[in-house]
Amino acid sequence: MTLRDKQIVVGVGGGIAAFKAVELVRELQRRGAKVRVVMTPSACRFVGPITMTGLTGQPAVTDLWDPKHPGEIHVELAHWAHAIVIAPATANLLARAAHGFADDAVLATLACAGCPVLMAPAMHERMWRAAANQRNVERLTQDGVRWAGPVQGALANGTTGMGRMAEPVQIADALEREAFAPPDLAKVRVLVSAGPTLEDIDPVRFISNRSSGRMGYALAAAARDRGASVTLVTGPTQLPLPAGVQTVQVRTALEMQQAIHNALRKTDVVIMTAAVADYRPAQAKTSKIKKQGETMSIELVKNPDILATLGAKRKGKRPVLVGFAMETNDVVAYGRKKLVQKKADLIVANEASVGFGRDDTQATLVGKRGDEALPPMSKRELAHRILDRVCGLL
Repeated sequence: MTLRDKQIVVGVGGGIAAFKAVELVRELQRRGAKVRVVMTPSACRFVGPITMTGLTGQPAVTDLWDPKHPGEIHVELAHWAHAIVIAPATANLLARAAHGFADDAVLATLACAGCPVLMAPAMHERMWRAAANQRNVERLTQDGVRWAGPVQGALANGTTGMGRMAEPVQIADALEREAFAPPDLAKVRVLVSAGPTLEDIDPVRFISNRSSGRMGYALAAAARDRGASVTLVTGPTQLPLPAGVQTVQVRTALEMQQAIHNALRKTDVVIMTAAVADYRPAQAKTSKIKKQGETMSIELVKNPDILATLGAKRKGKRPVLVGFAMETNDVVAYGRKKLVQKKADLIVANEASVGFGRDDTQATLVGKRGDEALPPMSKRELAHRILDRVCGLL
């Protein structure tokens, strides 16, 4: 996991979005990070330092002159940190940081930073777009600051615009991507399929499955963060499309097969997470089927097995092929059978009860040299574990 055992200082500025810093601390901890918090005096008006102390087990630093902290606490924090995240980063905080102010605990810690710094701005749209603020952003960027947001959304005064702080998960993702992702997939071209396919019965009905697409999207984002050039072929999902990834949206198994075929020539690794429908109606009706009788039969025909087709046509060791096997029983046995039948390099085998629609999962990596049973983990962490194995196959 990219943030496991990383030491992160979270600096909290004095804006209404400060309440989200509480969830950010939690999110970083969920990803395995060790967190300490430093707050501006204004931030303490929005979020109590005791809350942060309770979450982290370390006193929240709010005052450079606090006698409970021996020595120079801002120097200690900056030396301890593997990265510093400022959330929210208000317009006032950005201005003072851009000009080297160090008159509170957050700014003094920033002034001592020798590690990556990520800022998550939060302010009214007019403040964000103000010429002076944009000059400060540009100056901080030139100094090496990385950014998470802001994003378009609801603002504190009830209006909507650019200036809303990114959500804690987005900030944590940005930290992983900007500060810690190993560039071990640089110059590698990765194709990921994700989500379900929808096979139309008539204009209002279809055959599908419960795939949420979360695993495929996590893999696409993780590969991107590790330097890969990523193409995501996705069936319909409710997920936001990952930034920095070329995305092809499809609906049916045949459309997915064609999209993968179109991208295959420029691909080094194919990871098939998509839950492609095994069958489709032999003929989709052009008008809604009316209710008739107590039973109804629909003739189904088999969809192409995309992974098996890729394995059969592959010449040599390229592209590396990774498939998924979601089963309700005998998971590893079915995974090993699929590894052989599909001529894949790696199969990620997991149970349907811990896979569909959840952010966490548990899987066994089934490879030609043996199986690796993994403990329960987030799909984000599993994505990196899979990519670790892919790196060994390149």
